[in-house]
Amino acid sequence: MEKLLAGKCYREVWFGVLVSFFLFFVLLCFDYSTSILDVYHGVNFSVIHHVRPFYIKDSCFGRYIYIHDHLPARFNFDLLANCHSLSTGSKSLSDQGANTSDNMCPHLVNSGLGPQIEKPGKVLANKSWFLTNPYLLEVIFHNKMKTYKCLTNNSDLASAIYVPSYTGLDASLHLWDFDLKVRDASAKDLVNWLSRRPEWKKMWGRDHFFVTGRTSWDFRRTSDNGSDWGTNLRFLPESLNMSMLSVEGSCWRNDLAIPYPTNFHPASDSEVVQWQNRVRKYKRPHLFSFVGAPRPGMQNSIRGKLIDQCQASSNCKFVHCGSPGINCNDPVTVMRVFEKSVYCLQPPGDSHTRRSAFDSLLAGCIPVFFHPATAYTQYLWHLPEKHTNYSVFIPVKEVEDLKEGMIEKTLLRISNEKALAMREEVIRLVPKLVYADPRSRLESEDAFDSAVQGVLERIENVRKVIREGNDPSTGFADEDWTKFMFAQAPEQ
Repeated sequence: MEKLLAGKCYREVWFGVLVSFFLFFVLLCFDYSTSILDVYHGVNFSVIHHVRPFYIKDSCFGRYIYIHDHLPARFNFDLLANCHSLSTGSKSLSDQGANTSDNMCPHLVNSGLGPQIEKPGKVLANKSWFLTNPYLLEVIFHNKMKTYKCLTNNSDLASAIYVPSYTGLDASLHLWDFDLKVRDASAKDLVNWLSRRPEWKKMWGRDHFFVTGRTSWDFRRTSDNGSDWGTNLRFLPESLNMSMLSVEGSCWRNDLAIPYPTNFHPASDSEVVQWQNRVRKYKRPHLFSFVGAPRPGMQNSIRGKLIDQCQASSNCKFVHCGSPGINCNDPVTVMRVFEKSVYCLQPPGDSHTRRSAFDSLLAGCIPVFFHPATAYTQYLWHLPEKHTNYSVFIPVKEVEDLKEGMIEKTLLRISNEKALAMREEVIRLVPKLVYADPRSRLESEDAFDSAVQGVLERIENVRKVIREGNDPSTGFADEDWTKFMFAQAPEQ
């Protein structure tokens, strides 16, 4: 009997211990989950950084971004405050002569989208159209980042560090200055500030990225000759460790291209769908069109011969930008032509890429490219790998390669069925090519979302290299001239 009682007591003691342990575990989980929930209020991030509880699904795991909000205002907000000194185009204010009043101030409204087009008419159809200056991409991106759903106040938790510097606007103040010390001063100050911050030490800047509305070449001056173009920002040792997102990437692998901002900034998913349905129904009387201007000062430009071929064809519509009465900065002027065209010619301009390429895609007009670096090797996060599904490629290495009547003959060989399929693919791409209004949030993915996902994956790949014990600098900022070689272009 005593043995039975002893055994019973033994079991009751163990039962009590198990119950106590269970209650303690429940209380611990409750306390722990409370600290996890505090993450979303910027209170306690350290716990979730080290351990991811199996019983709490964190939709932001691996997607947290830390913004350098303490960046000195001289690198962003002071520039906006002094917007009267910022040029709206590719010339300094002093070079604009009588147009010195044409500064950036009017374009900063609506979170950087620019003035809203009050009378969009039948061409644009809704009120989510703005007169957007493409150089303000860095401002638009920053405003969208402020509402990114996976922001964190703890840089240790972050998968990426966003530097909200308005590098392009800053550079534009002195790009035309012959004194290189003046031209390069701000870039040096920026990287010096960043490299002294504790966030830098975690990956020595390889988890840092910033955005600019200018091309990468504006920050890639290769000499100390004052007559050469650009700043030396991207050749500074600290900058080599960062990724730069711009409207046109260079031949260095840490310069990555994201779409030019168009003038359409939808405030809802329904506006995107309505626009897609609208362009799908357009009648397109022009087989092909070109909206632009010749480049007589550029010896290797194909625009002169391209314009000649367009004007010689009854199937082509040419809009000469800059001629009297034609304002190609007005989206109505551009979109009216693109909406009525099956194909839109997109030759290189002052650089390889064109904002017009995204205008044509937005209008449901199939782009015709002549160089792989105009789109195919640039916008890898936003355009499909199979280029023939949404575009036509006519390789022109030299001006002489563009033979008489070549463009029209190439386009006429494409069947109606193939053209319809390409147009449908173009229309399908629209949501990922536009930057939605920063003051709203879409359910579907836009150009901003694709860019953020792309940079997060890039940085995670660097972490993988580090975990494997390899040198993270290998390949990170190497030159890659294959981007500009015709071997990279698809067969049509």
